Amino acid sequence: MYHPTVARLTYRALLGRRRAAILFALPALLLIISAVIRVMTGADDETATTVLGGFALATMVPLIGVVAGTGAIGPEIDDGSVVYLLAKPIKRPTIVFTKLLVAIGVTVAFSAIPTLVAGFILNGNSQQIAVAYAVAAAVASIAYSAVFLLLGTVTRHAVVAGLVYALVWETLFGSLIPGARTLSVQQWSLALAQKIGAEGAISSDVGLPLALVLLIGVTVAATWYAGLKLRTLTLAGEE
Repeated sequence: MYHPTVARLTYRALLGRRRAAILFALPALLLIISAVIRVMTGADDETATTVLGGFALATMVPLIGVVAGTGAIGPEIDDGSVVYLLAKPIKRPTIVFTKLLVAIGVTVAFSAIPTLVAGFILNGNSQQIAVAYAVAAAVASIAYSAVFLLLGTVTRHAVVAGLVYALVWETLFGSLIPGARTLSVQQWSLALAQKIGAEGAISSDVGLPLALVLLIGVTVAATWYAGLKLRTLTLAGEE
């Protein structure tokens, strides 16, 4: 289910100059903001929760997921170079799964790790806030990568669709409409953070059992459907 050559090509595409600039800029901004806040206000748990929840988990993680998830396969479909990959004797599920693993690895590296570091900067991991949000970022990275990889296979406007979901649904509707929070990757991952953090430090609108079911279900369904769409694309190309 893992193909080293596909992985190497995907890493090269994701870490190219343009995408790498975005991938490095967001974590750097988080760390700078965290350092400035720590110097100005000192260690404060509420401030740490606000920064890690409001910027890191709600904005940075989904945006990096968009870049990594759609970039893992979307550009190859857009420019037609995916045909050369599909012509190789590689199973389609292997291609999708390999690209998903790469997207997850990149998203976790550029979101969960900076979130952990930022948490230690902000309050030294008081009440396990840094670890809780880092774990939430890692779990959210898996679901986001699968969803945005799927978008890369079903539409040529995957980046736009991903940004609409990340910024409009997750950030805007998720903060204003209570019912929308149930269908939010952010809230699902927050349920896990709530379990890890000290009592009362972090809250989520979704219970942990339901959150885990939804995280696993969305990840598996998106991966499966992406493989199905890639198989359909192959048949269309052969025709």
